[in-house]
Amino acid sequence: MISLHDITKVYHTRKGPRRVLDNVSMVIEKGEKVGVLGPNGAGKSTLMRIVSGAEQPTRGRVERAMSVSWPLGFVGGFQSTLTGYDNLKFISRIYGQSHQALLPYIQDFSELGHYLFEPVKSYSAGMRARLAFAISMAIDFDCLIIDEVIAVGDQRFQEKSRNELLNKRREKSMVIITHEMHFIRENCTVVYVVDHGKLIRFPDIDEGISYHENSFRR
Repeated sequence: MISLHDITKVYHTRKGPRRVLDNVSMVIEKGEKVGVLGPNGAGKSTLMRIVSGAEQPTRGRVERAMSVSWPLGFVGGFQSTLTGYDNLKFISRIYGQSHQALLPYIQDFSELGHYLFEPVKSYSAGMRARLAFAISMAIDFDCLIIDEVIAVGDQRFQEKSRNELLNKRREKSMVIITHEMHFIRENCTVVYVVDHGKLIRFPDIDEGISYHENSFRR
């Protein structure tokens, strides 16, 4: 289980403090598929960074009894002057994994061929995304963070990625941010809507989607 208790997040801007999350709470159960909805700039990605531990709240506390991934497909953590293989070794060391054990899976899934042993700065955006997604899948996280990154690579690779994520790892907990409402309907068991700093829970998926869509018209 992952529990967020009375979380507040304030950013200091040139125009003064901006409260993105205002005393919100959230629980992610083992195996639960949580959809997070809200307009652009509402604080969804901030919430995900706090869930994963990449960012700390201004106030409140987070309790984690599960390991949490970075956002799937996130490429910002790569050292561009190192090869894909060297980045794999570095990330494996952080998470206490054997890079030798992960390497065959990374080679097969990423389909990078000899480019895996070239500097990441020589990669296209799609190649970086494939490497990031492959490493995310190779490490056995309990909870996967999905932030609009299912569309990785060409159509064939997207289908391969969705099958890997939604079928082979369907027992995992997931926190999903996406503008694809059909994806939320098909894959989520509960929805949270971020609305003016508040977090509203909807066990009924269609009710949550309806609230989210109506909020755009206010």
